[in-house]
Amino acid sequence: MYQRTLQKELLAASNSYPVVTVMGPRQSGKTTLVQLTFPQKPYVNLEAPDIRERALLDPRSFLESYPHGAILDEIQRAPSLLSYIQLLVDKSSEKGLFILIGSHQMTLHEAITQSLAGRTASSLFFQ
Repeated sequence: MYQRTLQKELLAASNSYPVVTVMGPRQSGKTTLVQLTFPQKPYVNLEAPDIRERALLDPRSFLESYPHGAILDEIQRAPSLLSYIQLLVDKSSEKGLFILIGSHQMTLHEAITQSLAGRTASSLFFQ
């Protein structure tokens, strides 16, 4: 595996912002990069129907399960979580709390820009 130059950018962003967002096309290595960069963070894949259902039905308790944050993969599958993440990071001074991974979709980018303005590192586009 090649060390990606984005690792340094991800770490720097996580030291400055409570949320870091990584977006890009499917199968481009986003998840691998994030898991290698943040091995201490719990990994949650919202593609799994049972996990996604729990996140959508009770977002507060779902996010409370990760008091020190988590990697939330396939965030485009549960965009309503963004508003709850906003509430959590507004109450916390912790940086790098959530790492969001999503496919590059215009609606996702707009939702992140709207809900997490000033709270997330500029979305990093993976190619």
